[in-house]
Amino acid sequence: MITYNNTISMSSHLINLKCTACGKKYETHRPINLCECGKVLFAVYNLDEAKETVTKESFCKRTRSIWRIPEIMPVYEERYRFTLGEGCTPLLHLKSMGEILGLEQLFVKDEGLNPTGTFKSRGLCAAVSKAVELGIKEFVIPTAGNAGAALAAYSARAKVKAHIFMPVDTPGIIKKEVLATGGDLRLVDGLISDAAKESRKEAEKSEWFNVSTLKEPYRVEGKKTMGLEIAEMFNWELPDVIIYPTGGGTGIIGMWKAFVELEEIGLIGSERPRMISVQSSGCAPIVKAFEEKKEKASFWEEAETIAPGLKVPVAIGDYLILKVVRESKGTAISVHDEEILTAMHELAKKEGIMLSTEGAATIAAIPKLLNKGEIEKEDKIVAFGTGSGFTTISMW
Repeated sequence: MITYNNTISMSSHLINLKCTACGKKYETHRPINLCECGKVLFAVYNLDEAKETVTKESFCKRTRSIWRIPEIMPVYEERYRFTLGEGCTPLLHLKSMGEILGLEQLFVKDEGLNPTGTFKSRGLCAAVSKAVELGIKEFVIPTAGNAGAALAAYSARAKVKAHIFMPVDTPGIIKKEVLATGGDLRLVDGLISDAAKESRKEAEKSEWFNVSTLKEPYRVEGKKTMGLEIAEMFNWELPDVIIYPTGGGTGIIGMWKAFVELEEIGLIGSERPRMISVQSSGCAPIVKAFEEKKEKASFWEEAETIAPGLKVPVAIGDYLILKVVRESKGTAISVHDEEILTAMHELAKKEGIMLSTEGAATIAAIPKLLNKGEIEKEDKIVAFGTGSGFTTISMW
């Protein structure tokens, strides 16, 4: 039997929640969604206390999951730190693709190896774990697909109930994944925004807890572990560029939060990667807002793309995504569906890596970024493959 070492029993140093807009603080002893002002809440930790145990030397003794640094994760009691083995995904050097593009230091973080096939495992693991610690028994989520599959799986693990609202055109394999793990699947005509409206109505009647993207404080804590892993994998020197496919944007926001916390703990310096947000040209509200120098995005009408996770016409965390991109001196760029498909197949043939459409969008963006001078030949670049190609197997 494999057992965790004593690192897993270390205490969380979570002290409160703070609004990312108005700064109002909240206690952590009860379930909560958004701030009174309607904006996103962040978990705040006592990082001075965390410094005492979070050291570079300690990492060889730590468990390999998203609970690798429990001191800056939100769950207090070990028994509520549920896991299916998520996190610690491989960082793969793309030698063949790098040669084609003239990039010697091109890497992909392959999130398709997470338990439910995508990076959504991280966020929903953290969100479900914390909510169950706070007494929640039933969850609801509107989803483009993968987040619903992850919620169903972690709800099964925690012995609670998941109600999942997703567009009727979601890939069939994801629907089956939800049903296989016991989720209550509700199909909705339209986009994820339409699923959100329907889920909200039902949640209000039944008092289900909403774990929508950034509408509670803890999914972002699971997603920030991608940033923690990147820092450790590069021996505490961050890459020059991170390219990230952006729908709701929790990952790009979470990684930026992780870098801030790691610097305060003393594990990294002040240098940051240029954060590049990639969207589909058929649904690119963040790209449009970035180009127009706006602080928030407008609703994208008639969204259409082959990448379900990128078909997000409005994101509650738009102001945070845009802030991260600008603070990092990064950019936002869109790619066409045809370019996504080409990148999917090229990466599979050249490197043996099958990425989902969302992850392949980051690879599709690289030639454009080179042409625009947004990345340089000598840059150390990490593209995030946020899901396995098997989640979109019909496109192969």
